[in-house]
Amino acid sequence: MKKNLITILRQQLLLIIILPTFCISAAAQIAGKAVKFKKNHLWDEFYTEGATVGDVNKDGKLDIIAGAKWFEAPHWKMHEIWKHKKFDYTKGYSDSFLNYMMDVNEDGWLDLICFDFPGKEVYWFENPAGAERYWKRNLIDSIASNESPMVVDIDGDGKKDLVFGNEKLGQLAWFSNVVKAKKVTWKRTAISELNAKGIGLFSHGLGWGDINGDGVKDVMIIGGWWEAPHDMKTSPWKFHEANLGLPCSQMLTYDLDNDGDNDVISSSAHGYGLWWHEASLDKDKNIVFKRHTIDSTFSELHSIVLEDVNNDGLPDLITGKRFFSHQGLGPGGLEPAVLYWFELLKDGKQKPAWIRHLIDDTSGVGIQFATEDMNKDGLLDIIIGNKNGVFYFEQILPGKQKSEK
Repeated sequence: MKKNLITILRQQLLLIIILPTFCISAAAQIAGKAVKFKKNHLWDEFYTEGATVGDVNKDGKLDIIAGAKWFEAPHWKMHEIWKHKKFDYTKGYSDSFLNYMMDVNEDGWLDLICFDFPGKEVYWFENPAGAERYWKRNLIDSIASNESPMVVDIDGDGKKDLVFGNEKLGQLAWFSNVVKAKKVTWKRTAISELNAKGIGLFSHGLGWGDINGDGVKDVMIIGGWWEAPHDMKTSPWKFHEANLGLPCSQMLTYDLDNDGDNDVISSSAHGYGLWWHEASLDKDKNIVFKRHTIDSTFSELHSIVLEDVNNDGLPDLITGKRFFSHQGLGPGGLEPAVLYWFELLKDGKQKPAWIRHLIDDTSGVGIQFATEDMNKDGLLDIIIGNKNGVFYFEQILPGKQKSEK
């Protein structure tokens, strides 16, 4: 009897040791259908179509930055970056299309990169280092023609760079900040030749990823890709023509079919369609692409992000409808402003598949949005600025409150 009791106690002790580990693993990965988001509508007027995140006031918490305003975590108190202006989405557009954060002047405070309407200026706004005043506006360049310019680390030096085109030159270039004696200048390095295709005003489709598998990320447009040199001082880059689909928003790369090369994901900016482009080699060893449709049921997918939503180790797609993209006149322009995530299913033996999950149907996306674990709970959150306002979709554990408007 005593021996049996000892055995039982040992088994219970083992269970106590194992169970917490099991619970942690179960909480880390969530079944797709169980993923829930709490909707926080931070602002209900149209003034931006981009949003980003960063610790603005250096308090250790991630704040939300959207155009002329930033919202202080954790209670989302609003602060103005420049004088707020309300826009009428039935008649026009705002002066904030895409937003990114980086420490431009290297003073330890995050600054705002803001792209205006396509073909107009791109500015950086200097963080006033905790002071409650408007941020100083500084010009980076007078023309940024692409609809989806990028802020990425092109040269791998650990600092973000800007990538966009100039329709007057017909040239794509990347810009790096240079700080000397507290003064900021921007070094411009050409990617394309002059008068290149796909760089005109309102050009749709721009992406960054390793297309040829040489370990260096290349730059894509829908008509092909520029092969990045190993020496980033080289200019211009070699262009390879390719059919990468229809006019789109951001272009993303990932090896979806497990064949060792990156495929390309894109979404229709003003029509219907979410696609992946399967990469392969033709008989002449050129990289070619075959288009596959992921979804075609909603339109105006003017921004897209590739991130792991449910912690299963696979990157999922997050996208939605850009509300009143062209004042409701485009294909499906008056349909619901949906926001979806597409759960990637991939077993390494067959083509990829996705399960579509609705997050919301009265918000949509803008030109660019951000994803981040805002409250460090291990769950990915979504931050959006568009014609419906500013939104923070907080992912919550299954069983908790789903929405709050």
